[in-house]
Amino acid sequence: AIDGITGFSVAALPRIAFGEGSFHSLAGEISKLGKHALLVTGGRSFMAGPHWALLQDDLVGHGVEWSLVRISGEPSPAQIDSVVSRNTAARFDVVVGIGGGSALDAGKAIAGLLNDGHSVTDFLEGVGTPSDYRGPAVPFIAVPTTAGTGSELTRNAVITQPGQGGYKKSFRDDRLLARLALIDPALLVSCPAPVMLGNALDALTQLIESYVSTRASVLTDALALDGLRAFARGFRPDPAHPVRDHSELAYAAMISGICLTQAGLGSVHGFASPLGAFFSIPHGTACGTMLAVCTEMNVKLLRERTPDNPVLEKYVTVADMLFPSADKLRTPEDLVAGLHDWIARCELPRLSDLGVRITDIDRIVAASGGNSMKTNPLALTPDELEKLLRSRL
Repeated sequence: AIDGITGFSVAALPRIAFGEGSFHSLAGEISKLGKHALLVTGGRSFMAGPHWALLQDDLVGHGVEWSLVRISGEPSPAQIDSVVSRNTAARFDVVVGIGGGSALDAGKAIAGLLNDGHSVTDFLEGVGTPSDYRGPAVPFIAVPTTAGTGSELTRNAVITQPGQGGYKKSFRDDRLLARLALIDPALLVSCPAPVMLGNALDALTQLIESYVSTRASVLTDALALDGLRAFARGFRPDPAHPVRDHSELAYAAMISGICLTQAGLGSVHGFASPLGAFFSIPHGTACGTMLAVCTEMNVKLLRERTPDNPVLEKYVTVADMLFPSADKLRTPEDLVAGLHDWIARCELPRLSDLGVRITDIDRIVAASGGNSMKTNPLALTPDELEKLLRSRL
């Protein structure tokens, strides 16, 4: 056997344009792909800000005709199918998603289906048959206006069917990757503090979970650590003022998207899917409220089952990144304590405050076994998953 670095593979990524002022190049980038664009945005925030008027002027200057679709909340199958059916005949050259993770996920799904004729449910993991997707997708450009999901870098569109019997599933295919991820930290400045807080905690969770994932590699480790450094510089655990530096958080979120694509996630995201589907809990809130207790459970069980597991040392490294100390004898429990402190200072609601009752635990556990749970550092039993949820009620 050859000693050294363990083998790994790298999935495709979009072209990335990062930096303050990069938004002003968007109309020119759109025009390179064609003269008919479908713009997909969130409900209100982007439209109310100064960048919308500037973009309209730029599109006119570049001779681009456009139509607008607004997606309020997390995209549902009915929303995606309705937009696709209304716009299939228009023959758009490019779809542009501008907004948070929901707008970007909606844009990806719409771009993937405009020329296809199917319902998005036909290709959702665990619902339809994803392998049947043939495309082709309309070229897609992703422009995030929050710093959290990293959706601009991923090949999956998360679709939510809310309510009783609902689900949160991915339409996932390499053809859904953005041609361009355009990340301008200036777009974050007008983002409301509660949205920035939730998104930041999502990015933090993605960085930690991908770093300790069973699919982590030397490459994703290097990226995740760099993202954690940026997060520590950019984040403040204060619900009213969660941002120290917008560019650092934008970069951390971007890196988290790369890492989750390459390495997968863990138990926090395993829970976040049913919590979002069954109770309409915002994704960042679901991640934030579960992050400390899930990390604590992983540390406890790793110590019991495999005390020499290198993931325990990885947790120490994360503690050093986020909660630096002169104490050289750090432990994974230092990370757990720091996360609990952050969650308390950020005033994250408990599950009971979000409408979850003890009678809901069984169905949450039953629905939490998706792809994210499969790359948690260790397998968790249904009883352990139940204990986790009970601890956060």
